[in-house]
Amino acid sequence: MIAQKKPTFEEALKKLEQSSEKLKQENITLEEALKAFEEGIAYYDQCSELLNTAKQKIETYSK
Repeated sequence: MIAQKKPTFEEALKKLEQSSEKLKQENITLEEALKAFEEGIAYYDQCSELLNTAKQKIETYSK
């Protein structure tokens, strides 16, 4: 099995923004909305994890 490369913060943020834009569409179906929401949550979690990691590194280096 090939390991999937985690996106960079910028890539994850862009995907999160795209998911958000999909949800704003007037003609989106319920299934599409649920999929966009689930993807958005996943990208939000990735962004949050990356930011927390960066924060920890900054705090470590600041000491």
